[in-house]
Amino acid sequence: MPQIDMPSVVLLIFAALGIVSNNNSITIAVVFLLLLRVVNLHQAFPWIEKYGLTIGIIVLTVGILAPLASGKITVQTLYESFFHWKSLLAVAVGVLVAYLGGRGAMLMTNQPTIVTGLLLGTILGVAFLKGVPVGPLIAAGILSLFLGK
Repeated sequence: MPQIDMPSVVLLIFAALGIVSNNNSITIAVVFLLLLRVVNLHQAFPWIEKYGLTIGIIVLTVGILAPLASGKITVQTLYESFFHWKSLLAVAVGVLVAYLGGRGAMLMTNQPTIVTGLLLGTILGVAFLKGVPVGPLIAAGILSLFLGK
């Protein structure tokens, strides 16, 4: 009797959650990982685990900076926005989130057992609350505040 590939079963469940919730990010990510398993590219997983977060942050940052690079947001508009209270609040929140993300990355590195819960919570939030899967770092940062780490 063949053994059940439990990591693939869990990934299939996550893919189903992505499909049911119409969340393409989760679905595409899971299908990509399943394809790596199916074509037996297991040697890619350590590399993805090591550099995937950094690559994801780079891609996210490129997307955030694209309107500035394309000229949709001018330097003048950027400068003027710093005199509006909403923009100043946005800067403060951005600083806080970056701080929490840094704490979260450190916590996830130092206590990898926490990663499972954070990932499950993030996937559930993405699947059922129409969230975006950028939560694990911030969630870990908030958790680090509670844990005092």
